[in-house]
Amino acid sequence: MKNTTFTKFAAAFLLLGSLTACSSPEPTQGDWHVIPLPKEISETVGQRPFIINEPTTICFPKGNEKMERTAHFLASYIKEVTGTQVQVATQATQNCIRLLIDNNIPQKEGYQLDINSDEIILRGATEAGVFYGIQTIHKALPVTEGKASVSLPAGSIKDYPHFGYRGFMVDVCRHFFSVDYIKEIIDMLALHNINYFHWHLSEDQGWRIEIKKYPKLTEIGSYRKETIIKAGEEERDGIPVSGFYTQEEAKEIVRYAAERFITVIPEIDMPGHMMAALASYPELGCTGGPYEIPTCFGVFDEVLCAGNEKTLQFAKDVLNEIMDIFPSEYIHIGGDECPKIRWEKCPKCQAKIRELHLKTTPKHTKENQLQAYFMGEVEKVITSRGRKMMGWDEILEGNPTKSSTVMAWTSPEATSRSAKLQHKTITCPISHLYFSNPRWNELRGLNSIARVYNYTPVPQGLSEADQKNIIGVQGCIWTEWTKDSVKMEWQMMPRIAALCELQWTDPSQKDLDAFTQRLQHQLDLYTAHEYNYKQDIYEASIHFNPVEESQHATVSLTTFDKVPIFYTTDGTTPTTASPCYKKPFKVADGTQVKAIAIRNNQLPSPVSEATWNSPKEN
Repeated sequence: MKNTTFTKFAAAFLLLGSLTACSSPEPTQGDWHVIPLPKEISETVGQRPFIINEPTTICFPKGNEKMERTAHFLASYIKEVTGTQVQVATQATQNCIRLLIDNNIPQKEGYQLDINSDEIILRGATEAGVFYGIQTIHKALPVTEGKASVSLPAGSIKDYPHFGYRGFMVDVCRHFFSVDYIKEIIDMLALHNINYFHWHLSEDQGWRIEIKKYPKLTEIGSYRKETIIKAGEEERDGIPVSGFYTQEEAKEIVRYAAERFITVIPEIDMPGHMMAALASYPELGCTGGPYEIPTCFGVFDEVLCAGNEKTLQFAKDVLNEIMDIFPSEYIHIGGDECPKIRWEKCPKCQAKIRELHLKTTPKHTKENQLQAYFMGEVEKVITSRGRKMMGWDEILEGNPTKSSTVMAWTSPEATSRSAKLQHKTITCPISHLYFSNPRWNELRGLNSIARVYNYTPVPQGLSEADQKNIIGVQGCIWTEWTKDSVKMEWQMMPRIAALCELQWTDPSQKDLDAFTQRLQHQLDLYTAHEYNYKQDIYEASIHFNPVEESQHATVSLTTFDKVPIFYTTDGTTPTTASPCYKKPFKVADGTQVKAIAIRNNQLPSPVSEATWNSPKEN
């Protein structure tokens, strides 16, 4: 009897223990306050969240291939971030994420999310809108280790982009990157709601796209024997650089990007930055060569001969093949940094100037007008095929047609100038949005992020009509000193998070503190996707604010995540025994400030240091 009672008690105890051990832990909850921040977020307080687990189904409209592909993208994102494999189907069930097209949403890239405990309904004005909606779901997911149930708060989201053009440029000419890695970059752009990939394909240092009518462009022009090691010095590394994309490979990149609602804009830079083409076909230059592909970087006097009809035909032939590969509405033809020193002495160029009756004016030299003529002839080929010509802001030096779209890179003022001249304008100033600019790469921690985030894409002082000419924002990476994927990503991230908020989020919602509160989750997503982001984001940033009529400055110390900062002003290395930063403090001329950040009682960040040197009177 005792044995029977004990057996029943033991069995009950084991059953209870088994039920406890097998009960599901509370799902980890996500957050809709993602990067870029949606326009409207309304969470329903007190309502149970939507739980994502293995029975969850992503439902798409039957027969819509784009929506089916998008559904599979979302399933892959959920798997990568949470470890949970969900289902994809055309029939709605309980615990379902439904993808729908809703023509009543007015913005073509807009979407709406409605979330309750039974389902998430994602409506997009177009398939692109739905894709941006799944990116929001993707980024709202909590990053968990291994298979786990996660939940998303109940409520609704309405969202659409502020700018229709949201671009990022990568130069593959100074250093070549494989097709597989270009696809990885496109995935990075998709994560940030970027819809244009500007692909810089020709340069002095290398020609990277197959042109069948001119095979020497890749046979000769894609190879550089070595590269300068450091700017301003003569030493070379002795390492050859080569590589190009076949037309079929380029079409594959176009297809891959299009599946993610990204348009690839090809750039063939002319008439300057053409040394690789001149080395391949010397007759295209003013002197006839010989030309050599340069092993250093900069601006070179050797450019295409604008007075040579054969050169103009070359440009037209190349662009026709480019347009056969790339269906983009925009075709970028460069137009930047084209010295006129050869044209000033070239008989063919001067003969063409006389033929066209070009005269130097207070605003434009006759050689600048010759470039405008050359670009205008090229533009005719582009527009004849229903495309739009795009160029860097130097094309404004030659009074181009108003149909030319301008990328304003030389300064923020160039954005204003282009918009006032009634050109559709994309702002991408070197001072804020060139992520490879060595000068601004010296900024570390929060300062690096803040410089991008605090940029104002639409300058003050423009009329309402001129403001409408600014159609987009773009970040750029030039690869003179970028040889590998690690540095590429280090330059992109996390600054690209600030860029995408400039591109997407309504300016009235712009708030650096609020942005940085959302940044850690974005960094966790980078880690989940194995992206190499810039680790100095974890360092303390030091900012000096000069005190008027004094050689002193007020020092502010910050981190993006508001953790404790310890500092010294005597040149010693700070520790947790050093003063803890509470508020700005004053320092004298010549003071060296060092600081560390401490997170979760872990090892300190690397030491940040800066010295205050007051401006000296002349």
